[in-house]
Amino acid sequence: MQQLGGSASVTEQEDTVAANLRLTEKEIAEIHRGTRTKLSYRLAWARNYLKRFGLLENSTRGVWSLTPEGSKSKSVDKEEVKRVVVAMRSAQSGERESSEADGISPAAFERLCQRLLRESGFIHVEVTGRTGDGGIDGKGVVRIGGLLSFHVKFQSKRYKGSVGASVVRDFRGAMDGRADKGLLITTGTFTREARAEAQRDGARPIDLVDGEELVEKLKQLRIGVDVQQKVIEEVVIREDYFKTL
Repeated sequence: MQQLGGSASVTEQEDTVAANLRLTEKEIAEIHRGTRTKLSYRLAWARNYLKRFGLLENSTRGVWSLTPEGSKSKSVDKEEVKRVVVAMRSAQSGERESSEADGISPAAFERLCQRLLRESGFIHVEVTGRTGDGGIDGKGVVRIGGLLSFHVKFQSKRYKGSVGASVVRDFRGAMDGRADKGLLITTGTFTREARAEAQRDGARPIDLVDGEELVEKLKQLRIGVDVQQKVIEEVVIREDYFKTL
């Protein structure tokens, strides 16, 4: 975090840690469970522990930053952090971990993405999902400042694993000449090559939303979850919502 200037997105953290540890692409993409990589899982736990320890904080936009105490700390004793946080957690009764919304069909996930885009300000959002349409699952229009409109094609990938660069290239090819922007949403993660391909110089940029960012957006927009404000935020999955998609 100090290397990144005191604040960073989750993606920036993962890329920097992977570079610092000289991880191979195979190690970066290794799955822990479900759709989450081991790198993402372990960094999430590290952030959680350091937040409870008072060294990190995060905004509603998913940006993490060092607290004043964190800025002064050049290193941490991981055993001390673990001991303090475990003691804090054991003292807080009734705390539950949020579960992942899994098990919905690909068609239901497309409708979930449709709802997400509508709640985010898109208009005329339509799920197409036509076979042979190059993987394009839907389209919509987003207005900027009430003056400019952009036509957007989106693709939803209900993945257990990492989306590679070839998926981004194929999606770009399918939407070429048919939209101003492209949006690729997945329940999984994107490889480093996929993120580089999405912003490759000279090519139409593709915006990417991975599983962690998707969950954060669902929480912000209160889609399928109830957020109960307590001493510790508790996210309760509304399973009935996902079953009716």
